[in-house]
Amino acid sequence: FPTDRSTEIGQLISSYLGREKNLEDHTIHLLFSANRWEHVPMMKEKLHQGITIVVDRYAFSGVAFTSAKGNFCLDWCKQPDVGLPKPDLILFLQLSPEEAAERGNFGHERYETSSFQEKVLQSFYCLMEDKSLNWKTVNASKSIEDLHREIKSIAEETIQEVQNKPLGELWK
Repeated sequence: FPTDRSTEIGQLISSYLGREKNLEDHTIHLLFSANRWEHVPMMKEKLHQGITIVVDRYAFSGVAFTSAKGNFCLDWCKQPDVGLPKPDLILFLQLSPEEAAERGNFGHERYETSSFQEKVLQSFYCLMEDKSLNWKTVNASKSIEDLHREIKSIAEETIQEVQNKPLGELWK
């Protein structure tokens, strides 16, 4: 699941991303984190039932985007998400900003400019240096079928590896 735009917090985020509302940078960062925390009870329940959860973006995206604004350090950006359920696998779908800009709907939401995306990419590279997390980079310029096959294979392998491991906490 991506950012849940159905909650009150999610609606605020949606209006901000759609450029209908302006929010101070610290505020929007904390709202994104709050939106993730809203899902923690449901996530833990599903995980304890043995259900695999696939999350679109999660905390790493929020940290990368906010820290790319220039007046934020990575540590401050990570702090609100400390303690979230730790993912067993983080897939980074790598695509050049030029290729991303060629895809449909690029530029409709706030932050969808190539220069800003380049800064976000640098922030992601910094996050990937954390060896306590299982980052895997996948070339996203492949066909959808090839990309799907590769992601499915990596995911199935990870599920087998971690099936008896306890749930960890992010950045703790």
